[in-house]
Amino acid sequence: MSHVFPRNSQSPPPLVSHGAGICLYDQSGRAYLNCGDAAVSCLGHGDRHVTDAIKAQLDRVAFAHSGVFTSDPAEALADKLIAHAPGALDRVYFVSGGSEAMEAALKLARQYFLEIGQPQRHKIVARRQSYHGNTLGALATGGNAARRAQFDPLLVAVSHVSPCYAYRGKAEGESDAAYVDRLIAELEAAFLAQGPDTVMAFVAEPVVGATLGAVPPVADYLARVRALCDTYGILLILDEVMCGMGRTGTLFAAEAYGVAPDICAIAKGLGGGYQPIGATLCTAAIHEAIEAGSGFFQHGHTYLAHPAACAAGLAVLERLLDQAVLTRVTPAGAYLSAALHQLFGRHPHVGDIRGAGLFLGIELVADRDTKAPFPAEQKRHARVKAAAFAKGLICYPMGGTVDGRRGEHILLAPPFIATEAELDAVADRLSAALDACF
Repeated sequence: MSHVFPRNSQSPPPLVSHGAGICLYDQSGRAYLNCGDAAVSCLGHGDRHVTDAIKAQLDRVAFAHSGVFTSDPAEALADKLIAHAPGALDRVYFVSGGSEAMEAALKLARQYFLEIGQPQRHKIVARRQSYHGNTLGALATGGNAARRAQFDPLLVAVSHVSPCYAYRGKAEGESDAAYVDRLIAELEAAFLAQGPDTVMAFVAEPVVGATLGAVPPVADYLARVRALCDTYGILLILDEVMCGMGRTGTLFAAEAYGVAPDICAIAKGLGGGYQPIGATLCTAAIHEAIEAGSGFFQHGHTYLAHPAACAAGLAVLERLLDQAVLTRVTPAGAYLSAALHQLFGRHPHVGDIRGAGLFLGIELVADRDTKAPFPAEQKRHARVKAAAFAKGLICYPMGGTVDGRRGEHILLAPPFIATEAELDAVADRLSAALDACF
């Protein structure tokens, strides 16, 4: 009997034995292609450059509280991130994961406005069908009804607008430009309804991950959002916890759309799974406001800027940038996307194939022509997950794609080191899983 409290107490997971390359192995030695660990394992398993860096740091010092010391790996990792960050991002606040990074982002935005004498700004606008983490502030900001429901009495009020979700959001015959115009008008109306001088931030994932399944923005949507926030003095917080750190083909996902945020949250691929680490990046202006004011960010966790975690993050970035692993993402993503279109482009229960880089989504539908989803109670996504696992593929199917309850998709996020043969195997095993479920 296990004393571990599992995610699902009615279906506890099997024991993992070890990992190598893009595979995880169970206790019997069976290999599973790992494309479904929430976009964490960008370098796969057993990367010696990263593990050696962690071991070396442990030999020097495992932990020093950030209220007492900084460390070489924290300083070097911050320097490297800022050297490659878009726009005016200038400071890095290291945490232990994505939810912590988003919670810090929200609190930092609030404190910034206090420091500059605008205490009335405390409201948040975000998008429906978004996911920003499981701590209470991050969960309130996210727009997925099912994830929020049981905790709703504990959540602060957040206004939500439509996502940029062309597959279901665009009207028939509507151009991309007209669709973006409509979304921006809706966002501006939300700002005005709240009172724009009371809104502190608009929050969005550049490419929406868990709740929509790798949905990229349309046309100049993000640039228009940036301009609108600037018009009303509202901070733009971009959540790149899942889509950032090279996953979509550029180190920061927003780079591809010519946009820079005021605050950016990263995690997952930053540590590649080798250590728990995340970070909140902000502009020099935000940091300088605090530095010139109270001088103290009223926030903190015990393991901020953990030296071994920062050593892991630095080694991951060295692999991605200095050793050019990042350059594999765009061509590998195009290869996998082509394979998925070849297999599922005419599948009666695949409505859309989308994504960017090695961050790809497949939306499942009951009827391809009408886009009607399967009844939620059938839980087709859970069937696909089980069938894929039985065939040696770990993928990330989710329900609630349409409105938090109805609709289903499969998210694929292979390690950047995957070969074409391994990507073919991913597509083939997923095809076999869908054949078993439909």
